[in-house]
Amino acid sequence: MQIQISENKRELKEHGDYSFPLMISLERLSLYDRHSFSWHWHPEIELTLILDGEIEYQVNEKTYFLKAGDGLFCNSNMLHTGRSVSHHDCRYLSVTFHPRLLYGYKSSLLETKYVTAVLESPSLASLALSPEVPWQKELLAVLARIHELGESHDAAWELETVALLYRFWLIFFRNGNLGIPSLSSKRNLERLQRILLFIQEHYTEKLTLDEIAACAGLSKSECCRFFRSRMNQSLFDYLLEYRIEQSLPLLLDENMNITETALSCGFSTPSYYTKIFRKYMGCTPRSYREARLK
Repeated sequence: MQIQISENKRELKEHGDYSFPLMISLERLSLYDRHSFSWHWHPEIELTLILDGEIEYQVNEKTYFLKAGDGLFCNSNMLHTGRSVSHHDCRYLSVTFHPRLLYGYKSSLLETKYVTAVLESPSLASLALSPEVPWQKELLAVLARIHELGESHDAAWELETVALLYRFWLIFFRNGNLGIPSLSSKRNLERLQRILLFIQEHYTEKLTLDEIAACAGLSKSECCRFFRSRMNQSLFDYLLEYRIEQSLPLLLDENMNITETALSCGFSTPSYYTKIFRKYMGCTPRSYREARLK
């Protein structure tokens, strides 16, 4: 499987509903194609607790290596992805909730004083949580209790979960480094989002570095350096990886052959597509299709 995203990489899955905008789920990297989930963002805040194994988790340009017992705070609207470490599986708890669950209604004191300050903090796009840091250990204990609640099916789990999230937010607000918004960090994030969106809109075409760099207002060399510093991979590798991801659902369409799939995802020839597919997926497109259509 893979995360379903819109054209601008927003995740399409609902995280709860308007009456209770929260979702608690147990996840495994092995359930995703290539043991990784695609770059995406959502307006909800996401809290992660690693239960077993390890994960390489990236938020915007920052990469974390998390192991069992560690956690992560990922702020609203931040691009993030996760992948396995040394091809090993990872099991983790994901708690995803809309900020309005905390502040109630727009322009309330809770929103303006305690929530917006965190959402707009340039230093809190994400934060790894370690049991070695006392106040972060408290946050991890809160997440562990939320996990227990989800397993117990307690009749009042919603009420206790919200109480726990308030506890989490109070500790986080008091100890997190909110900082002062930086215009340069905002510009860099916007520039990165423009590049990713441009690739998503044009990956089926014969893209050139000149075109990608121009969309971000950078020279070719600066564009390559900028992208690698923030995405931890080259621009070309990201493009190939994205094209492979987009080809996966097409391979399951029995009305399309492999040549049509390759060309529709921006590959110049089916042989080159097969070569790159094998590099990222560990098998040929044909064997992938046959295994999934059994």
